[in-house]
Formats: sequence, C-alpha cells, structure tokens
Amino acid sequence: MRKEASTNFINEKRITDSCGMANTMRIMGGRWKPAILCRLMHGTMRYNELKKSIEGISERMLVAQLRELENDGIIARVIYPEVPPRVEYHTTDLGKTMHDLINAMAEWGHMYRTVAEQKVLVQEAIL
Repeated sequence: MRKEASTNFINEKRITDSCGMANTMRIMGGRWKPAILCRLMHGTMRYNELKKSIEGISERMLVAQLRELENDGIIARVIYPEVPPRVEYHTTDLGKTMHDLINAMAEWGHMYRTVAEQKVLVQEAIL
C-alpha cells in the first residue's frame, strides 16, 4: 500500500489527473495487462485458460493484474456456483472501448519492431 502523502504518489496523481494518456497508461500499462487485455478482446476466458495462454506470468501476478483491471471497470469476473467453482473473465462495455486503442498499439509495436530490426541489420552490415 502506498502512502498518499508521499511525493511519488502526489506527482503520479498530478500527472494522471491532467494527462489522459498518462491515465490510460496507468490503467493498461505494465508487463502483463496488455497481454491479458489482448486475450480478453477475443472473448470470455476462464482463469486457467488465461494462465496457460500467457507464458511466464505467475499465479500471484495474474490475480493481481486481473483484480486491478476489474477494479478499474475494464474487465468483469463471473463466478459460477459450481463445484469446483468456475470463474470467467470478459471485457466490460468500458473495456470494449479500448479495443481500437489496443489494436493500434499492437500495429505500432509490430511496425517499430520491424524498423528496429532493420536498423540493427544496417549497423551490423557497417561493422
């Protein structure tokens, strides 16, 4: 838990309150949230399906990231009263508004990777 009186917290709050992009990055940024959101864009997934589809994520981290996205209203969790319990996740209506943004970011990332790889090849050819 972070101290609300800390300089770091106050600075982050100022930035996210005044800059829409910073607020967007606070909600969907980080290592694992984009991977989670990309998978849920394609439909509802059970917890274990998500876990298996994201290589390298720990159970603790997946739970934490899902909880943050749920608290932000981006995804919803549905618990079915079965034994064993079945839990499914899907994007909310608010989360669905991010689909175009996520697709645009993915396209830009692919383009950047290509440009960066070409730059490396040119530099290696010079050496």
